[in-house]
This record gives sequence, C-alpha cells and structure tokens, in this order.
Amino acid sequence: MIDIANIAADKEVKEEGPAIFVTPKAVATIRETFEKQGMTGGLRLGVLGGGCSGLSYQFKFDAKERPKDTVLEFEGGVRIFIDPKSLVYLKGMTLDYKETIMDNGFVFNNPNAKKSCGCGTSFSV
Repeated sequence: MIDIANIAADKEVKEEGPAIFVTPKAVATIRETFEKQGMTGGLRLGVLGGGCSGLSYQFKFDAKERPKDTVLEFEGGVRIFIDPKSLVYLKGMTLDYKETIMDNGFVFNNPNAKKSCGCGTSFSV
C-alpha cells in the first residue's frame, strides 16, 4: 500500500486559485443528497493508498471539518472538506456529475493523475 503521508511531504501545494473545481451539476447533486438524507456537514474528498492504480479517491459525508482542512463553500450551503495530504493530489481537479443512459455518478477529472484505472476511482501519480 502506498503511504500518501510520505509522498505528500515531498510535494508543494500552491495556494493560488481554487483548490478544486466543482461543476454546478455536482454541487446540485451533493445538495440534493444531503437534503434527502437529512444530513448536515459536508462532503469529504480525499486520497487513500490502495486501489488498482495505487491511490484511490475517498468520497464520504462528514459531520464537520477538521482543524487543518481546506473548506470549500458553494451555493446552497454545500461544503467540501479536503485534508492537507489529499490536497496535494487533488489540487486543480474538477469534480463533475454525469448522467448517461448506462450510468450515473461522480467523475473525477484530475490533472495530477498520470494513470487511472478503468472504473475511474483509482489513479497513480
């Protein structure tokens, strides 16, 4: 398993520009999901060691942000939490939500990923 803490320490995150981009469709889907489930808090985006390409995306609901998180706020009260180690790998990423005839789901367009698996949930740098 890849230890993202050691890799993240070797990389620098620049603070200019937004940490990640989230499309209006993704924001609306997150907001609708929170409302349907009666949840408060935010969506935690992160990176974990594992997956078929070495790193995998973490995508879960979290009641509150952690002290060192980057917190992104969007229309309608949608909040996204990203821990500092994961931000190294997610900086500049676009989170989108696609609806097709065959499938619906969130799509990660990550410029830091050198290689991705076929399902799009894991990547390598």
